[in-house]
Order: sequence, then C-alpha cells, then structure tokens
Amino acid sequence: MSKITVIDSIMGTGKTSWTIQHMGEAPLLEKFIYITPFLSEVERVKTSLPDMNFKDPTVKNRKGSKLEGLKQLLSRGENIVSTHALFKRCDEEVIELLQKMRYTLILDEVVEVVEKFDIVKEDIRILFDSKTIIEDGKRWIKWVGTDRSYDGGLKNVMEQCFCNNLYHYGENFYLWTFPIEVFQQFEEVFVLTYMFDGSLQKYYFDIFDVKYIYKAVERSTNNKYKLVEYTGIDDLTKISELLHIYEGKLNTCGNGEYTFSATDMKKLVKKPVQLKAIQSNVYNFFRNITKTSAEENMWTTFKDCQNSLKGKGYTKGFVAVNSRATNEFRERTSMAYIANRFTQPYIKQFFKAHDIEINEDKLALAELLQWIWRSAIREGKEVQLYIPSERMRMLLKDWLS
Repeated sequence: MSKITVIDSIMGTGKTSWTIQHMGEAPLLEKFIYITPFLSEVERVKTSLPDMNFKDPTVKNRKGSKLEGLKQLLSRGENIVSTHALFKRCDEEVIELLQKMRYTLILDEVVEVVEKFDIVKEDIRILFDSKTIIEDGKRWIKWVGTDRSYDGGLKNVMEQCFCNNLYHYGENFYLWTFPIEVFQQFEEVFVLTYMFDGSLQKYYFDIFDVKYIYKAVERSTNNKYKLVEYTGIDDLTKISELLHIYEGKLNTCGNGEYTFSATDMKKLVKKPVQLKAIQSNVYNFFRNITKTSAEENMWTTFKDCQNSLKGKGYTKGFVAVNSRATNEFRERTSMAYIANRFTQPYIKQFFKAHDIEINEDKLALAELLQWIWRSAIREGKEVQLYIPSERMRMLLKDWLS
C-alpha cells in the first residue's frame, strides 16, 4: 500500500514550490509523475527541473492518443508531467505499468472521483440480457462475457468494468468512479490541496479505507520550503485585508437557504422579470460600486443561466463555478458569484450507500475558495466580491472569522 501524504495548506503558501524543491533534491533513481489541473504548470515543472527531463504524453504514437503516449513513457520509466484530464483515463494497462515501475505521485489539487456515466439504455439492457455484464451485491458492474480482447463499440464500458469503475445508481443511471487501484501502485503519493476534508476525494478515500497523513508547508528563513505538522488553523489576517465582501441592498435577492441553488436557478430561467433584476444587480455592482472595467471583472453562475445573466462590462469575464484549472483571470479584481452550491443528489446517495455522510457546507466553501483564487487575490492584490447568496456569503464570512 502506498504511503499517502495530504499537504493541506492555504493557497499561496508554497505547495508547488516545495514540490519542485522536493523532486529536485530526490535520489536520482526516484521517478515522479506530476499531475496538475493547469496546463501552464506542465511547462513550469519541465523548465524548473531541466536535469530531470520531465516529459508530457503526446499523440505521436501508433494509436494517436495521449493515453497511449502515457503508457509508452511509463514503460520507459520517464519522469512524467501531465493533467488531471489524462490521469482520469487511467486503465488496467496503466495500473499494471505503475505496479512494475513504482513511481512517486504528486497530485496537484484533488481530482474528480465520481461522475455520471453516460450509456445508451438499450446498450446496457443488451449487455445485461446477454450476461456480458452482471451486478455484484454492492451494485458494482462486472464484465464477465468476454476477455479483454473485445474491441467493439462498447469497449469503453468494458474497460470501466475491468477497472471496477462502474456503479449502478438508479434504474438507468450509472456512475463512473476513479479506479482506487491507481493510488495503490505508487511508492508514495503527495496530494497538494487546501481543505481536503471539503473534497469528494477525501470521502472517496474513506469508502476504500485509504489511510493518509496530513502535513502543511512552510517557508523557511533560508528561502526554502519544508513540511510541518498540520494544525488546521490558518492565519487569515492578510486575506481578510485583501478580500472585501459587498454588504448592501443588492444582497436582498439572495435571502434564503436555497436561493441561487442549481434547482432555484433553473426555475428563474422561466421568470424573466426576476432574472432581469439579478442581472441589473450584477451590472450595478461592477458599474457603480466597484467602478471597474470589463478587463477587471470576473463572474459566475450555473450554465443554465449564463446567457440570461450576462451583461455589458462583464460577459467575457465568465469563469465556471467549479473552476480550478485556470490562471487566465489572475488580474481580475472585481467578482460576482451568483450561485449557491449543493452536491448533486446522486453523488450524495452514492456515498450514503457506502455509509459515508458528506458535509455539503465544507464542499461548497472549498469550491468557492478555489473560484475566488482564480482572481487577483492570488497575486496579493485587493479584490471585491458580490456574493448575494445568504448561505454562501455566511460560509465565507465564518471561514474568515
């Protein structure tokens, strides 16, 4: 079993810098896989450690796929840097290669571990009727009808089943889960994040009884970084000075526990008068309160309402509500967050079926903080935030206090 260390430190404390330092000081024979949500970080790792010759998978191979490129790099024992998107595609062949090579994994930010899996209803019925797939006692789908040589149109379903990734949630509803076996093949794993207990990956580890320890990172007086004991206590004084949360009459539209939730916003799409009032509030905030230009503005809402709420002076500053993988908006100093985040019911039920109760407030706050840190606050600049959802605003203020 891999030794897993969660490095849980607030954004800007030097987690990535420690990692680059750690890899640069490692024994020559130790091999690393660095997985990041940021394409820009791929290049940063490669240029920061030129002697380690990090390589990122390409499509220049016989199958024309990055997954095949990853397998080729693994088979040669190369130091590898890549993205979350490719890491999520790990299959049984990748797992076998990892088992042989015994890499150290650096996972920059938690990875998505549970998602809806789309499959045609008729296809799944045929697979069940032909006994190509069966469902075990815990609702995991097993492929038993053929061996791995099958190369037909449902090969993706087969691959997920062989990796124990496919879970039957409802009558015709299936979930993909990240293969836990991937984490078990590394010599050592480091997860770089903040508020790990506000992530689904934490609950996913709990389902499979994965053991891990917490550490934090600290900058030393000699300009180097070191791991220290994790206390869970952060000095938020500086952040409180930088983050200015709007308080005023524009917030009255967000009163109520579920106002601006995904369900509520879907209903608002059919209420043009109310939508127009919210749009006017966002416009008013940017135009008359912060008095910032379009290049300084950043906003979000659920995709169902994006077109209805966009407006002059901020439309192009849209950043997805669950965004982690961009530094493109690091100069934005004014933000509007028109959302109230709750976990999808099927996600909650999946964990509940495994006797795991998730904390929705922690999940919502952790995601909100990641969104805020797409802005200029990551550069140590003052920012202003309009967050009319009463629930989300109070979660943020309670965290700051």
